[in-house]
Amino acid sequence: MYNPVVSSITPAYSFMKLERRKVVDGVDFAIIGVPFDMAATNRTGQRYGPQHIRNFSGMIRPYNPDQRIKVFDYCFGVDYGDVEVIPGNIHKTYQNIEKELDPIFKRNIIPVMMGGDHSITLAHLRAAAKHHGPIALVHFDSHCDTWDELFGEKYSHATPFRRAVEEGLVDVEHSIQIGMRGSLFEPEDVDGAIELGFKVLTMREVRNIGFESVIKEIHERAGDKPVFVSYDIDFLDPSYAPGTGTPEVGGPTSFEGLEFVRRLDGLNIIGFDLVEVLPAYDSGDITAAAAANIIYEMVSLIALKRRDQNIKK
Repeated sequence: MYNPVVSSITPAYSFMKLERRKVVDGVDFAIIGVPFDMAATNRTGQRYGPQHIRNFSGMIRPYNPDQRIKVFDYCFGVDYGDVEVIPGNIHKTYQNIEKELDPIFKRNIIPVMMGGDHSITLAHLRAAAKHHGPIALVHFDSHCDTWDELFGEKYSHATPFRRAVEEGLVDVEHSIQIGMRGSLFEPEDVDGAIELGFKVLTMREVRNIGFESVIKEIHERAGDKPVFVSYDIDFLDPSYAPGTGTPEVGGPTSFEGLEFVRRLDGLNIIGFDLVEVLPAYDSGDITAAAAANIIYEMVSLIALKRRDQNIKK
């Protein structure tokens, strides 16, 4: 049905050469771009991230050897295009995101959103919680993004998860943040997330307890709750993802970054986003390569879930 064009030379105007159209019937997932970066600080240009990821994704093939599954044998998807953003107006942009996502969540389609800066996740969570109630958050990042405000602003890429807790969108008792590292202004930059109720595993803790223990923590924390996965590309070490606004050294390799997503299999994932890809700083397109493949691993999880559901039938 909605499968990619099988060609090694056709340009990738859509993610993995999927049909680019806005449909909500007969699909399992929808790839959606949100080219918004007005809430970013330091480096900007994340608005160009969605198409940058699409451009590289034409290299990705349908068979996933690590998960041993041919993705489009079990699930169908479309590239839904981009949400219309309002430059300089984060709240109207949020409204547009929620409006676009509403029919998608209503039909139990999994939205796979590409940013854009991390502020867009708040609107994604609002739309998800409207249909699923408070959600378990699995958050890969080098920053907690739980500041109360940044430069006097309550809504930025540093504040989405504090706002999400305040609005009752996230079930913090079932949520976890992974990979935090780097210099801080105050201890509260991490301690504030813990005080909100999040389980926080800094990158040092990740290294100390080991990969398998982190995966166990994620699954135990999320349980059978509806799960939203938010993946900031600066979770990866900048040697593997230089094209981002606020890089922090000492992070995971690209293999580890992919493996974390692969091992989310079995969670009840209802939404996913990948944010903060900044093409202007992406030497050799290696950030786009990482981002496109992380999204591919997420789509592979959707295929695995559909396959397992069919087996049970």
